[in-house]
Amino acid sequence: MTPRLPALLALLFCLAVGSGAATAAEPKKVFHTAFSAPETSLDPAKIVDLYSRNVTAHIFEALYTYDHLARPAKLKPQLADGPPEVSPDFKVWTFKVRRGIYFADDPAFKGKKRELMAQDFVYAMKRIADPANKSPVVGGMLSVGYVGLKALREEAIRDKKPFDYDREIDGMRALDSHTVRFTLEQPRPRLLENLASPDLFGAQAREVVEHYRDQIDAHPVGTGPFRLKQWRRGSLIVLERNPDFREEHYTAEPAPDDAVGQAILKRMKGQRLPIVDEVHISIINESQPRWLAFLNRQIDAMATVANGVPPDFTAHAMPNGKLAPNLAKQGIVGLREVNSDVFFTFFNMEHPLVGGYTPEKVALRRAISLAYDVKREIALYWKSNGVPAQSPLLPHTTGYDTAFKSEVADYDPARAKALLDLYGYVDRDGDGWRELPDGKPLLLEMTTNPEQRFRVLDELLKKAMDAVGLRVKFVVGHWPENLKQARAGKLMMWQLGVSAAAPDGQGSLARLYGPECHSQNMSCFKLPAFDQLYERMQQLPDGPERAALFAEAKRIATAYMPIKHRVHRIDIDLLHPWVLGYRRPQFWLDWWHLIDIDLSRRPAG
Repeated sequence: MTPRLPALLALLFCLAVGSGAATAAEPKKVFHTAFSAPETSLDPAKIVDLYSRNVTAHIFEALYTYDHLARPAKLKPQLADGPPEVSPDFKVWTFKVRRGIYFADDPAFKGKKRELMAQDFVYAMKRIADPANKSPVVGGMLSVGYVGLKALREEAIRDKKPFDYDREIDGMRALDSHTVRFTLEQPRPRLLENLASPDLFGAQAREVVEHYRDQIDAHPVGTGPFRLKQWRRGSLIVLERNPDFREEHYTAEPAPDDAVGQAILKRMKGQRLPIVDEVHISIINESQPRWLAFLNRQIDAMATVANGVPPDFTAHAMPNGKLAPNLAKQGIVGLREVNSDVFFTFFNMEHPLVGGYTPEKVALRRAISLAYDVKREIALYWKSNGVPAQSPLLPHTTGYDTAFKSEVADYDPARAKALLDLYGYVDRDGDGWRELPDGKPLLLEMTTNPEQRFRVLDELLKKAMDAVGLRVKFVVGHWPENLKQARAGKLMMWQLGVSAAAPDGQGSLARLYGPECHSQNMSCFKLPAFDQLYERMQQLPDGPERAALFAEAKRIATAYMPIKHRVHRIDIDLLHPWVLGYRRPQFWLDWWHLIDIDLSRRPAG
């Protein structure tokens, strides 16, 4: 568990806050932030990367969301009109949709106000299943088991015809204008967590998609607090207050003994949302310019996984875990927390060199893992702001155990060499490098990013591989292209990070679930025993039987090593004193509408 912030820190949040929307006589409240990597699209059906999802989460809305101040995480209705009606077997879920909710105005509506309908949820979710959209989360959608959805998708693929959005299926059905029902093939006790993702599953109006067609990724239109004002791809994204957003006020339910949460609630409660008028997101790939932009007050906060303090500047921000004196003098607020994420290396299980399930292939991956010093990475790259990962499970999620220990985090070059020797990876020609068991050359290829910060990681890997006689070369590519190539199964090895999107730990295991190959499962690990375990876990309520399956999932992940889980990051957030009401979200991405900017404290210009 993350330690409770001291009461003194809570006082930093008890600053006076201004009113919500700016009037004609008032300057706009603009929140300036930055991403460390570019977005890929603003079409929910075509994204999975964190940067794009941070944006769409503020434009679209889902049936449910998370209480922003509650710890532990707690779901509450967003567009749903109260709790669902659920069958005893958790297979049939019926939701009432709030009335009087409208989409942001758009030319696609031809001058008419467009009310949210139950069918808008059905349509949005069907778009993910449409083969034409090549959604990276389609595997997860299908694994939920909506009755008839998989057959509808397979028919479009088999007959090479457009996906039939007009075909009603039992799994997703609008019973009337404001009632939607989901019927599932198997019990899904935690379905609400799947539906609480506005960034992916938020309601969409069909006429907008059909109006913009191939340009829909640049025209996101939702019911959320913001709408897209400007987009220079890979450079700048500007969101503005949605003038058609309903009258919604700040509410939350932090625990009575939660000093920080109660302080934020006291000062923010009742303000009309969104509180800020615009959000400006700059894409600043390199760490140093991003850090300088914060110090020069060009961005207001370095906060959350998408744009927290870069690892190479954490020692400047919070040396020894305490806010640097020069920052404290400026009133800057610093927060430090173990994030619900993991930084990892995946091996392409379909690659002829590192993939496969035979003993010698498993031995190669395990040897690479044992040869790599995670603690050294944490010290040098993360500046001691990290925890060694022991399994696919993420902090703060079901199944994660701080006491669990596995080979995943072991650093043992001697054992790595012994494994390589035992399975025939030896130096036959005396050049100092090992060959494959059949005598052919052995050359590892690690895909990397061009930013300066990745050179440290590349050097750590090269030294580790050199030490055990494995040659490695680095293939440089930009983040969006690397992600695309990874999903297509064209990379041998790549390193990246992911964050939890829900409190249940099973979401992390999707990276090892066979049907998610070329989607979340970038390693394309396919093991029937694991897939059966995964599917059984989906059906079970939380309890001892499900906990035993989590333990077995960890064992399989360690044994086959399709992914080298390396580090759970300890993130540092920095906020200038005029940013009010911030609290790091745990499993959700929408929070820009919940903060305020005190213009009286922000320097002019």
